[in-house]
Amino acid sequence: MNAPMPVHPTDASAATTALKDLAQVIRSKNAGPFELTFDVMFSEAATYALVRDSGVLTPARMAELYGIDETAITYCAFFEPALAFKLTIVRSGYQGSVDESDTFGAQQHAPLLALAIPTSRRGGADVQHAADAR
Repeated sequence: MNAPMPVHPTDASAATTALKDLAQVIRSKNAGPFELTFDVMFSEAATYALVRDSGVLTPARMAELYGIDETAITYCAFFEPALAFKLTIVRSGYQGSVDESDTFGAQQHAPLLALAIPTSRRGGADVQHAADAR
């Protein structure tokens, strides 16, 4: 994968919060020898809805964040019953190949951590951070 590019919300007037401060779990893992999968899980329905409706976690934004072509994304969707977002991408090389640096895919979620999510507009109330709910 290429070096990740910073991804920012489109509305400069919005206050933002890093995704890591809103989600209960952000992880990546191996999805077979040719794909990596990412899970973002929320503990509160309101926070899940805020992130879902923010327009930040889209195939275009994920491709930009990971420096890949959008065609390398095999799955990108929110799953309301689990209050979760899931992303699956094609690996740049297959698992265990000579140039591969993370055979379990467990370190690939890092670019998602600082992803800026709009959390309030001027005059609006901030959402509760997942860290505050723990």
